[in-house]
Amino acid sequence: MRLEGKRIIQVVSNDFEDLELWYPVHRLREEGAIVDIVGEKADETYIGKYGVPIKSNKTFDEINPSEYDAILVPGGWSPDLLRRFDSVLNMVRHFDQNKQPIGQICHAGWVLISAGILKGVNVTSTSGIKDDMTNAGAVWHDEAVVVDGHIVSSRRPPDLPDYMRAFIQVMEEQA
Repeated sequence: MRLEGKRIIQVVSNDFEDLELWYPVHRLREEGAIVDIVGEKADETYIGKYGVPIKSNKTFDEINPSEYDAILVPGGWSPDLLRRFDSVLNMVRHFDQNKQPIGQICHAGWVLISAGILKGVNVTSTSGIKDDMTNAGAVWHDEAVVVDGHIVSSRRPPDLPDYMRAFIQVMEEQA
């Protein structure tokens, strides 16, 4: 188990892309990581775009990012909700300032845009937010996964295997 003892924040709100949240959670737990599901409320059931539920175990406000090794932001429509929480943006900024892994897929780039951390960063996302990403100063690429230091980005569900291989590798390099 390559990530034994590593602690990861998986932020969540309703209308997340089901596979983009669940696949990373399962892969990271398989590698020994502790993944906390963090939402606006604890013990709340959030529903994905296709009806798959997940229950949060912590709230945005009770999280101390310095106790974690990485953060993941799922895609779907939830990033438009997540970026409205200062606590979420502050978490993302914390990981960026400390050069710790940040994973984002599909529409999750909206959260990184709102956190103001993409200027000059090489990224990918769903093509639907390509203009948003480039307008935020990012250098956008149409590739399955793009790694720029500690930021790992991916486009969509078919890219999940490449995304998680890259994210796990970045996590290992941070050790």
